[in-house]
Amino acid sequence: MTTMVNAYAAPSATEGLIPTQIERREVGPRDVLIDIKYSGICHSDIHTVRGEWGPQSYPLAPGHEIAGIVTEVGTEVTKHKIGDRVGVGCMVNSCMECENCLAGDQQFCDSSVGTYGSVDRDGTITQGGYSTHVVVTENFVLSIPEGIELDVAAPLLCAGITTFSPLKRWGAGPGKKVAVVGLGGLGHMAVKIASAMGAEVTVLSQSLKKKDEGLSMGASDYRATSDESTFKDLHKNFDLIINTVSASINISDYLELLRVNGTMVNVGAPAEPLPVNAFALIGGRRSFAGSQIGGIEETQEMLDFCAEHGIGAEIEVIGAEQINEAYERVMKSDVRYRFVIDTATLV
Repeated sequence: MTTMVNAYAAPSATEGLIPTQIERREVGPRDVLIDIKYSGICHSDIHTVRGEWGPQSYPLAPGHEIAGIVTEVGTEVTKHKIGDRVGVGCMVNSCMECENCLAGDQQFCDSSVGTYGSVDRDGTITQGGYSTHVVVTENFVLSIPEGIELDVAAPLLCAGITTFSPLKRWGAGPGKKVAVVGLGGLGHMAVKIASAMGAEVTVLSQSLKKKDEGLSMGASDYRATSDESTFKDLHKNFDLIINTVSASINISDYLELLRVNGTMVNVGAPAEPLPVNAFALIGGRRSFAGSQIGGIEETQEMLDFCAEHGIGAEIEVIGAEQINEAYERVMKSDVRYRFVIDTATLV
């Protein structure tokens, strides 16, 4: 038997989110029922509910940065128990049988199911974390270690893993120089994680208005990209650049900041194509790559890493009635650095 739970959802692509109720499935043998405590607001929530990334089924409750407590488990569940502190990120299902799933890269499964706005394996449309409860198959529920509060842990389920994954894959660590483009929801996590990995971190931002904050998060240098001297001073300086902004930038200029064999990784998702001058690649055997979230195992590794190093997101906790205002502020980059909804306000 399904259950109706309180939520905030968009009735259409052109309307603000409103309080409503959504349906949650009955807890199956391998399912976990989570009492959601906090749900982060990601920029992609806004793009999706406004139909900017394709047509959607409405009403739609977004949210894929979920932190809460297990309140019920199915009869065959072995990974979680009632009372556990858990999280759910950007996926809630996949085939678990294909080459990518078997390699731990469920995010690349052709049948991967997004936490909201996706067709689940039972044919229903998934609804996200802007709600009081969610039912998720146990394989896609993460354990949130003691040492990270649930509110600051919620954004780790998207912003944290989106930056941890490329930093790990491209070898951020002692002796490596890493640049982070942008100090927003993704960028501030990249700075914290890269610094904890032992890399020397530089922030490249349009202005210096967040310099003190960036340095306090672990960056050793902070440069304004609006200053032409920045690109001269830092020519061939970095081993790795993580581009977190979703605006169109001159990629070729940034590639010139890489040493020989260096890599620039895009985790931001601008709507427009990003042109690249081939000579900026050829001239230093450089690479221009892309990355998204990590698989379930890597996401758990990220959570454990953050707990070990005392890393959480910088957040502003809001009530459900502030969601639409928060959306407008996100679009204006007016947040330090991630909004998190206190789902106790979903009444």
